[in-house]
Amino acid sequence: MKKDGHIHTPYCPHGTDDSFHLYIEQAIQHGFGEMTFTEHAPLPLGFKDPTPEKNSGMSMNQLESYISELQQLKKEYNQDIVISTGLEIDFITDFEQQTTNFLNTYGKYLDDSILSVHFLKYKEDYTCIDFSKSTFLEFSDRLGSPMSVYKLYYKTLMDSITSNLGKYKPKRMGHITLAHKFQHAFIEDVNDHEHILAILNEIKHQQLELDVNSAGFAKPYCLESYPPLPYIKLAKELEIPLVYGSDAHQAKDIHRFYHEISTLL
Repeated sequence: MKKDGHIHTPYCPHGTDDSFHLYIEQAIQHGFGEMTFTEHAPLPLGFKDPTPEKNSGMSMNQLESYISELQQLKKEYNQDIVISTGLEIDFITDFEQQTTNFLNTYGKYLDDSILSVHFLKYKEDYTCIDFSKSTFLEFSDRLGSPMSVYKLYYKTLMDSITSNLGKYKPKRMGHITLAHKFQHAFIEDVNDHEHILAILNEIKHQQLELDVNSAGFAKPYCLESYPPLPYIKLAKELEIPLVYGSDAHQAKDIHRFYHEISTLL
């Protein structure tokens, strides 16, 4: 059964107003039998969103409506497609307890979720490394090189994989090579092969799933999936469960680039 396990919604503050129905109809049209809505969860209490618009996650006062609306949609489309309620949870260094508390409260309402790293802590500040090319390059200059950013990213990602976030910790790791998003914006050659291998081996050890995310193909400075195709193949050889994710922020992006990775799933 074709599944898209990483889809955003009209509740995304940096997405589109496309309705749930439009996303669902697109999924059905493209032959998907299962889909998980994984809207960006509210950021932890006390965390200051470093993006200019402060819109990286949905607001807490929308969460119950989000869950309730999906419960109704499951019933409405139960003859056509399996719909799962999920969230994309941010792993943020030093906010592990707040994240655990959130999951302990809302995890029982979730069917299938993703754990992702977008924010990196350096000294006392946080940076959203996928926000823009200029943000990434400025952060790279601050740390000394793109490779320094990659190392910090993979360290944070490893921490997220091994973290104890309670019994509702998401079982799928999101876009594990998100640091590649702006890889063609700098000249320096960056070899992160050993880091990606270590990440895949730890995902296998922790018995987690891998988000096979096609969104990077559409990013002009990335031009590859997260992770790249050879690592999807390796993950399959390691018998890591793979779940396609369009990471769609608009309905028309469901199924986009599915063909490029479908043979590896």
